[in-house]
Amino acid sequence: MTIEFAIAIIFAIVLVASPILLAGLGELVVEKAGVLNLGVEGMMLIGAVTGFAVTSSFGSPWLGTLAAAMAGATASMIFGFLTLTLAANQVATGLALTIFGGGFSALAGKAFLGKTVPAFTQLFPSPLATDPIWRVVFGYSPLVYFSLAMCIGVAWFLKSTRAGLILRAVGENDLSAHSIGYSVTGVRYAAVAFGGAMAGIAGSMFSLVLTPIWAEGLTAGRGWIALALVVFAAWKPYRLLVGAYLFGAVMTLEVHAKAAGGVFSALPSELWAALPYLMTIIVLVIISLRRSGNSVAPACLGKPFLPTI
Repeated sequence: MTIEFAIAIIFAIVLVASPILLAGLGELVVEKAGVLNLGVEGMMLIGAVTGFAVTSSFGSPWLGTLAAAMAGATASMIFGFLTLTLAANQVATGLALTIFGGGFSALAGKAFLGKTVPAFTQLFPSPLATDPIWRVVFGYSPLVYFSLAMCIGVAWFLKSTRAGLILRAVGENDLSAHSIGYSVTGVRYAAVAFGGAMAGIAGSMFSLVLTPIWAEGLTAGRGWIALALVVFAAWKPYRLLVGAYLFGAVMTLEVHAKAAGGVFSALPSELWAALPYLMTIIVLVIISLRRSGNSVAPACLGKPFLPTI
């Protein structure tokens, strides 16, 4: 294996893992606030089609990404109104949001089938961004660097800020947070909006960076992988970063297995394609086997806030 081939693999891993990391960070904040939103996949699809449509219409991927974030946040507000204001079941509402996102993206994307969009401009000088070696550091889309910055930012926010402490308090004991004057519903609305915006940006990575041509179902279940990774990472941002890159490595193997030769090329491509989802199932089984007393999940996760009862 040449150094150029190894760098190509690393480059692909980082690209593939970044949208999972973005969506996972958003969901991590949502769950830290005590809300379980299973609609990540739907919000990613809404963000993907919105980002592609705006970029195709106005020629600016930056504007498309901003629109994707706003679309994801707007979709999350539907979930927020139903679950936080009307106290609807969070699991059922999240699943409905995923179904809605899939249908909406398919309908809205019909006019853009087969079209392409302009790419992001490079952040770094071309000699660095296109160099066969240094591109592994300087050659990525701006959204990749954004995902890394957000990982650091979310970790700092949750651990070192007053607002992060309040959010964690709402997720651990909503009644106590309410009794000392904090708006539990307001904090959770803000967290849900942030999670939706991050999912929208993650979706836009698929349509603007990974495959800048519109097709239905671009996210291909990555939202569910992001959901599993949040639990697998024990609700810690840096563990989520490692998990996203591990899943990125598995998904990249599908592409590079044949080129690598040896035993990798002997396995059917369908097996490589199924590996990320098999890993997700294995992770969920391992989590389910944990003893409930050792759970590190936020205590109020998935429970409606009913202060009058």
